[in-house]
Amino acid sequence: MSLNTAIIIYLIIINAAAVILTCADKYKAAKGRYRISEDCLLTAAFLGGALAEYITMLVIRHKTKHKKFMIGLPAMILLHIAVIILVLYISKL
Repeated sequence: MSLNTAIIIYLIIINAAAVILTCADKYKAAKGRYRISEDCLLTAAFLGGALAEYITMLVIRHKTKHKKFMIGLPAMILLHIAVIILVLYISKL
C-alpha cells in the first residue's frame, strides 16, 4: 500500500468517526442525555477529522455559536492541509 493510499484511508476513517461523534452529540443534546465532551470532539478534529466535523456542524447547526469550534476547526483544517503537503513532499525526496 502506498503512502498516499494509507493517508486517504486514514482520513476517511477519522472523518467518518468525527461525523458520527458530532451527530451523536447533537442527538444526545436533543434527548437531554449524557453528552460527548467538547474535548473528545476537538480531539477527533485534531487527529484529522476537522473538515468533516466542521461541515457536519454547519449542516446540523450544532455548536455553531461556539468560537472554539467555528474558529478552531478551520484552523485545524489549514494545519492538516499543511501537514499533508509536507508529508507528500518529503515522501518524494
